[in-house]
Amino acid sequence: MTQSIPLAGSGMIALTRDALAALRAALFRDLGADAANYLQEAGYAGGGALFSAFGEWSVRNGYGPAASIAADDFQRCASEFFRDLGWGSIALGTLHGAVGTLDSADWGEADPQAAMEFPGCHLTTGMFADFFGRLADTPMAVMEVECRSMGAPRCRFLLGSTDALHHVYEEMSRGVAYEDAVAASV
Repeated sequence: MTQSIPLAGSGMIALTRDALAALRAALFRDLGADAANYLQEAGYAGGGALFSAFGEWSVRNGYGPAASIAADDFQRCASEFFRDLGWGSIALGTLHGAVGTLDSADWGEADPQAAMEFPGCHLTTGMFADFFGRLADTPMAVMEVECRSMGAPRCRFLLGSTDALHHVYEEMSRGVAYEDAVAASV
């Protein structure tokens, strides 16, 4: 059984999904598409405390320090951590050996009732960019390409270098599917 994260002193707070959904809706209502940038910036700002909490949690739960978790154990450890925080479970993988993938069928920021036109887990993309950048000890970019807020069965995030994801974004803006854009970059 995993040990939960004591929020007091961790730099983190509990926030309900309803509160996060209402905040996102209000930002998009008042700021339009610019709201995505504010949410990403906020997520990125919180990545440091999240990574520190992950490091403490991984030690308390027998995985050891975050930087030394074996690759075979990392997915289970990270999925337990994010699930325990209420974000949801995750599955990590790669796409064409070029970018990482992070999938979740129950991601907490997504709102399946939102009927959004574009992926909507903006806070998460910023948070993951900082979190996984710290883990890799190199800057990372994160882009959501499938989202439960759009009616997809899962949220899918791509993780990679800024150059790699910029290429994928450019190709997607030309109408190329993200899988094909990633494959073409290999």
